[in-house]
Order: sequence, then C-alpha cells, then structure tokens
Amino acid sequence: MEFKQRHKMYIGLFHTHSALRYVVLLLLIVVIAKSLVGVVSKKPFEKGDEKLTLWLMIATHTQLLVGIFLYFVSPWVKFAASTMKDPQLRYWTVEHATIMLIAVVLITLARSTTKKLTGDNTKHKKVLIFTSIALVLILVGIIMSGRGILIPVRA
Repeated sequence: MEFKQRHKMYIGLFHTHSALRYVVLLLLIVVIAKSLVGVVSKKPFEKGDEKLTLWLMIATHTQLLVGIFLYFVSPWVKFAASTMKDPQLRYWTVEHATIMLIAVVLITLARSTTKKLTGDNTKHKKVLIFTSIALVLILVGIIMSGRGILIPVRA
C-alpha cells in the first residue's frame, strides 16, 4: 500500500478510535451508576439495564475492531527486537493492546453473566464489579499513553 493511502487510513482510524472512546467511557459511567443504584437500593435488573449493557458491549467491540485495524497501520506499532527497549513503541505495540483487550473481556463478561444469573442483585453486582475494573483499566491505559482523557488528540 502506498504511503499516502496508508497515512490517510491511519488518520481516519485514529480519529474514529479516539472519538469512540468517549462513547465507551460515557456508557461505562452510566452502566456503573445504574448498577450501583441497583445494588444499593435492591432494584430489579430491568430491560433497560440489559439494553445498556448490550449497547456498552456493542460500542466496546466496535472500538476493539477499529483498534485492531489501527494496530496494523499505525506507525507506532513495530514488530522488531528493539521495540521492547523503546517505552513508546512498547506501549503501543504491547501494553495498550493488552490492557484494552482485558477491559473488553471484562465488559463482555459483565454482559454475558447477566444472561446466566437469576438474582437481580447478583446481576447488578457482577455488572458493577466487571465494568468498574474495566473502567479503571481503560483510564490507566489512556493515561499511560500520555495523550490525556478529555483533551482532543492529534495524529
């Protein structure tokens, strides 16, 4: 692929990936807040809660797919012996992908466990635990990048 085309693809994927993080973060905060209220006030796990976890999972998986495409066109991802010696290359090649993949798995588990559990309070607790850990991991991963959470990023 020609450099210009690859660069355009990288820029488009980069901005899409950056914008989607706000959707994922917003949905995570809403799901965590609703689950916390559900646990504390012993509310039933309703259709709305189920739909929120579904939308969170869809947004997260979309973010993952965009991230996978971005991973293979990014100039910051290098598969070389020297990658592990360079903190920035190591972060983008190994650490970011690993942290975010664990967060995606936790969000997916939060959604899938609600299908198998029967008690409403248990469902709220599982969603609260898994999504809270995922949020912490995502925030740590974003902060480690040095790009900031609320600051617009540039490619």
